[in-house]
Amino acid sequence: MQDDLVFDTDPGHDDMRALDDLLYEFNMQATGHTDGELYGIFLRDENGKVIGGADGWTWGATCYVKNLIVPETMRGQGLGTKLMDRIEQEAVARQCALIVLETHDFQAPEFYRRRGYVATGSVEDYPRGHRNFTFVKRLGTSR
Repeated sequence: MQDDLVFDTDPGHDDMRALDDLLYEFNMQATGHTDGELYGIFLRDENGKVIGGADGWTWGATCYVKNLIVPETMRGQGLGTKLMDRIEQEAVARQCALIVLETHDFQAPEFYRRRGYVATGSVEDYPRGHRNFTFVKRLGTSR
């Protein structure tokens, strides 16, 4: 089986999505939760090119924020707040009990703390010289 491994330093989006799909299929079978749904909220320039936004998924009464980015030139205008408000609204609409996300110390941990997220764990030196945090916010609804 080892000879069948192909290491790719520039994997295609379709290949990456295939792995996501395989893992989701396994997770559904293991847990019985079949309610997984993706979401994406996009900031676009005048040509329609994605310049920021957020994405993630909901599954098993949990909302996961995979990516959230506001272009540097647009920061301080409330767009991060609008993105998180929209994510939280959708999480409630999808009957999620909690939201989970990760951020680094050089990104936005204080932003999430101000919104009521609690750090439940961290990894020192991820990346080297910094820290990664996992944040959780419990919502008012549950399944």
